[in-house]
Amino acid sequence: MNAPVPARAAIGLAATLLTACLVGVAKAEDASPWQRDAHSAVRLLAGSRSGNVLLGGIAIQLEPGWKTYWRMPGDSGVPPRFDFSKSDNVETVTVLWPAPAKFDDGAGGFSLGYKKQVLLPLRIVAKNNDKPVTLRAHISYAVCDKLCIPVEAASELTFASVASTEDGNLAAALDAVPKPANIGDPLPVTIRNVRRDGDKNVLVDVGAAEAKEVSLFVEGPTPDWALPIPRLLEGGPPGIKRFVFELDGLPPGAKADGAVLKLTLVGGERAHEFNATLN
Repeated sequence: MNAPVPARAAIGLAATLLTACLVGVAKAEDASPWQRDAHSAVRLLAGSRSGNVLLGGIAIQLEPGWKTYWRMPGDSGVPPRFDFSKSDNVETVTVLWPAPAKFDDGAGGFSLGYKKQVLLPLRIVAKNNDKPVTLRAHISYAVCDKLCIPVEAASELTFASVASTEDGNLAAALDAVPKPANIGDPLPVTIRNVRRDGDKNVLVDVGAAEAKEVSLFVEGPTPDWALPIPRLLEGGPPGIKRFVFELDGLPPGAKADGAVLKLTLVGGERAHEFNATLN
């Protein structure tokens, strides 16, 4: 025989269950379902909505031993591509890139990217603050072990106006994105100088007294530049790590003189991006 439940207790229980249901709905709306293939999975994340600028993310999980690529993949690899054109009430989407790691590509070179997992923050600008924002993404990327496999995925997510349970994860991913800096800034790991060495080589001096491991990556003014990964020279000046790269991989008709290069410096607890104009 079941004992009767007092009315006040019943109301409290109902309120608790309703709250739990609402929390469950909110959590479900903070991330789209995982889109899985044999070696990876991808989904969208939504941050809290406040004003017309929103923070979202693309989360990619990888099977052990597999990797995917940064926006500049290095000596080999395929950079991810994203199409947000079918989204609703979205003016622009900017993909932000956490600092990558450098991997042996198995062919004598190096590739740049991520293992295990990565969360790419998205800066989304809405057309109208008063209307819902639905992000629809077509995502093309490659996962590689000994072989590379192309992956195509489509995902959709509507941004709510309530606090998101993914805000902490998105903030951590945003913190891993290299911060803008100027050459010569007094940072624990910084670029001191960039100069030409003849017609083909560029030397980059990095002040890195507080970091044992330092990586440097370089990109041209447009994505069709394919500059090599800078290599560390032995026997640099005290307190300086000197890198060199060749002015190779320029697109047809492009000139190095006056070109603005983007240098990503990874070392210590932070990563920074520097712009350098070649003279």
